[in-house]
Amino acid sequence: MLDWTDRHQRRFMRCITKHAVLYTEMITTGAIIHGGEERHLKFNHEEHPVAVQLGGSDPKDLAHCAKVCEDYGYDEINLNVGCPSDRVQNGRFGACLMAEPQLVADCMASMANVVKVPVTVKTRIGIDDLDSYEHLHTFVDTVRKAGVKTFIIHARKAWLSGLSPKENREIPPLKYDVAYQIKKDFPELEIIVNGGVTTLDQVEDHMQHLDGAMIGREAYHNPYFLAEVDNRFYGKDYDISDRIEVAEEFCQYVQSQLDQDVYLGHMTRHILGLFYAQPKGKLWRRHLSENAYKKGAGLEVIEEALTLFK
Repeated sequence: MLDWTDRHQRRFMRCITKHAVLYTEMITTGAIIHGGEERHLKFNHEEHPVAVQLGGSDPKDLAHCAKVCEDYGYDEINLNVGCPSDRVQNGRFGACLMAEPQLVADCMASMANVVKVPVTVKTRIGIDDLDSYEHLHTFVDTVRKAGVKTFIIHARKAWLSGLSPKENREIPPLKYDVAYQIKKDFPELEIIVNGGVTTLDQVEDHMQHLDGAMIGREAYHNPYFLAEVDNRFYGKDYDISDRIEVAEEFCQYVQSQLDQDVYLGHMTRHILGLFYAQPKGKLWRRHLSENAYKKGAGLEVIEEALTLFK
């Protein structure tokens, strides 16, 4: 979710669900260490519970960054061992680390030694020719011995060459049964599935076997489908806001950011999917896309778009 799940997007999601755990985009250790702390790690207190996802492979650097993130107030430190992009591989982090389970274990132990919040791993089920169940089992077994109790498993393998990041999200087949088997073999671990989840009914199906589901692209492009999450999965009995009420709540945040000279387009790009598959949804997206980037654009752009539905 690089360049997607920034603090504005996460604040918007809090207008839809108050309890689902939110994750940052992957932030490299280099970005944090070399002067990017505030830009990359600043978040709104309303985002809790919120996890930071790190990219890196040096145990010392990861420990330093984990401590910085804990000091910022993040509720969880997650290491990405699943992203297959070229720039990630060139930095020796992401999915290529699946080939080095002991290094991942060392990284996790190094972080766990300096923070009190949970440290977790997001991984694939395999990479390239290292795609046997035995390899994944060994990977999980090695990393759990470093004290890791939560694994988020994207139930696809990744090809580190030959497929683009987009193709790696779509072409390798989903194998949920692999994640299910890991849970059977390591029942004491929290296993969360990722990949291809587009409905809350699918989440319920997965939770017959696992402990949870992580949702990426669908939550971004069709965010309102999560409106019932708190009631269905967190035992709440909330009155569910409709789409207009969600937008109006977010407008309060938008105005607070505009008052701090934040550019409107940085916020409205995350709400284009609010009226996904709804009548006039395309008009909503068009109005925001065409007007939010104009010089001096303010809250009136969203308010004008909302009149389409009133």
